[in-house]
Amino acid sequence: MTNAGDESAFRLREIAVYAYAPTLISAIGYGATAPIIALLARDLGASVGVAAFVVALAGIGMFLTSLPAGALVARIGERTALMIAAAVDVVANVVAATASSVWVLGAATLVGGAAWTVFLIARQGFMIDVVPFAMRARAMSALGGTFRIGLFIGPLIGAALIHWWSLSAAWWLAAVMSVLAGLVASTMPDLGQEGRAAGRESGFHSVRSVIWAHRRTLATLGVAIIIISASRSVRTTLLPLWADHIGITAAATSLVFALVALIDIVMFYPGGLLMDRYGRMVVAVPVVLGVAVAALALPGVRTLAGLAIVMSVIAVSNGLSSGIALTIGADTAPTEGRAQYLGGWRLCGDIGGTGGPLLVSALAAAFSLASAAIAVGVLAFLGAGWVAYWTHRLDAHLRVSRSSP
Repeated sequence: MTNAGDESAFRLREIAVYAYAPTLISAIGYGATAPIIALLARDLGASVGVAAFVVALAGIGMFLTSLPAGALVARIGERTALMIAAAVDVVANVVAATASSVWVLGAATLVGGAAWTVFLIARQGFMIDVVPFAMRARAMSALGGTFRIGLFIGPLIGAALIHWWSLSAAWWLAAVMSVLAGLVASTMPDLGQEGRAAGRESGFHSVRSVIWAHRRTLATLGVAIIIISASRSVRTTLLPLWADHIGITAAATSLVFALVALIDIVMFYPGGLLMDRYGRMVVAVPVVLGVAVAALALPGVRTLAGLAIVMSVIAVSNGLSSGIALTIGADTAPTEGRAQYLGGWRLCGDIGGTGGPLLVSALAAAFSLASAAIAVGVLAFLGAGWVAYWTHRLDAHLRVSRSSP
């Protein structure tokens, strides 16, 4: 396999199977189950509130295990971590498929979220090892795009299986996908063995020490990733609620979401190309500004066409920024304690991803949905300034580093 430092000899297709197949396969399974967790919970007797909590357990599992997952990957390596994550996910999906109570489903959902975090950190670490800097953003954007493709395909296959079988069929599909992902991961090269051997002899860096050593980066660029992740996540809460508010049916809303998802997918490679050529800021800022503009425009939307336009604005900016968190995480990750750092970096994304919907819910409950949209828009504009400042500084630093002998 081509070394990451050898830019002239590197071809992205050389690592396509190792880098992207496990992600695509796993995302298909994840995409099949994620939209219907609440429905299965309701079938098992959960109230609406409890069903919503069960859905949230996937994110809680990711949030709680980000730091431990980084420590685990540091000790066992990316390949083994991917295989273990796949095996745990198989068990979680089988348990969910056969769950006889909502609490069993909740436990399986929590464990599945934890396994997904290990998977994501291991994927990112592998890409850092094998992809040269000049193609890093394209490779990471393709990784994010592959995940989006899986999330698009998964519900389509899942819907067909559910139609012919039952809701649990989606989890059986996810279990099969996790088996396949684990098998593909087992064929990957096991990179970083020397570093792990040295760590076993001298002692691995603790997560706390790594996070403390890089606290300034996490407090600046890490906060930028929190803002970006929060901006991305509000669309899954704010837009469906507004569609319901103006009387658009669930079926029509789902159709629009599916159509704009295609825009999201189409834009991922151009976004990676822009980042590699012009820097990270060129796509990091538009994703936040896109949400700001869309949120401020939302109170004036009264038709399906208007909603589709607003969602398309977000989809274009979100698609362009595919892989931005992975790329900046790779840019800032240290050689020593890299996996531990990536666990902390992942935690920043989880904070934003979890906090965005909570912010929308709190604002809507305290005021109104229109007021929540305006508040989100204003906060996103302010956040875009923070993102612009720190990603501009990162771009300047990377240019200097690349030009230095």
